[in-house]
Amino acid sequence: MKILDKWGVLLAAVMGALIYFFGGLNYLALMFSFLFFGVAVTKYEHEIKKEMGIYEHERGWENVLSNGLVPTLLAIASPSIGPIPFIASLAATTSDTFASEIGVLGKGKPISLENLKEVKPGTSGAMSAMGTVASMLGAAAIGIVAIFLFGINPAVALLVTLAGFVGSFADTLLGILEEKGIGTKGTTNFFCSVTGGLIGLFI
Repeated sequence: MKILDKWGVLLAAVMGALIYFFGGLNYLALMFSFLFFGVAVTKYEHEIKKEMGIYEHERGWENVLSNGLVPTLLAIASPSIGPIPFIASLAATTSDTFASEIGVLGKGKPISLENLKEVKPGTSGAMSAMGTVASMLGAAAIGIVAIFLFGINPAVALLVTLAGFVGSFADTLLGILEEKGIGTKGTTNFFCSVTGGLIGLFI
């Protein structure tokens, strides 16, 4: 199973090396946790997603850059700012991935945040009950793993989870603009991780 194309693999390798060099093994392990969770939820019910025309079986360098640039920069800056912004940024990207990949499988149609009308699954700028729950679970997954990798206490893990959820919500809001042709999925993913990381600076 191919997860990334060749340029995606190359960029991911560079980012992984930087994360390991400046952050350490626990930082790299958390990044791999994000990758593992992302692949798992992407593959989940992939046949249904194929029928819906929204299954992404292979991602390119743009996806790697939009999801990995901010965590990489925060890992590089971690000697000065600590690990929480890095963790919160990954919580946001994981939260968004869970919301996107699991939310589309809900029975009810998502609601557009622009006009509160029902839209088809996979529409940017919309939320569903299942997607919202999945979003929280994705952020929580990173928070829980961070307890073991970084030794953060459960209260901080909870705050990281909330930061991740807010980052995913910011992604959804920006998705309204994406539906209008302003920006791309990559830009919304980028600002999702930025939002999580910025909140992490204050945790």
